[in-house]
Amino acid sequence: MPKTKKKAKKRLLGLSCLFLILLGVLVASVFKDWLTIFKNKNERVVLAGKYDTLLEDEIKLNSELNKLQDPEYVTRYIREKYLYSKDGEVIIRIPEEEQEK
Repeated sequence: MPKTKKKAKKRLLGLSCLFLILLGVLVASVFKDWLTIFKNKNERVVLAGKYDTLLEDEIKLNSELNKLQDPEYVTRYIREKYLYSKDGEVIIRIPEEEQEK
């Protein structure tokens, strides 16, 4: 075999190896990016659920805040929550199990 053909084969082999290495790096990079995208999509779904829950909580808390601006509501709330009674009034607490029936 002439030297020129050997050099051409070595050059072709070297370029092929370089191409395969570059292709491997590219595939690994794309795979890594796909994994990141997949994880971010899953995290986005989870965070969207948490965000909806937090919005519902915010609406409930704003409603409670508005109710607490009313002195009559505050009085009734304290009496029910902490079992305060007026003079001569008897408080009978029913367990929650019996209330559900």
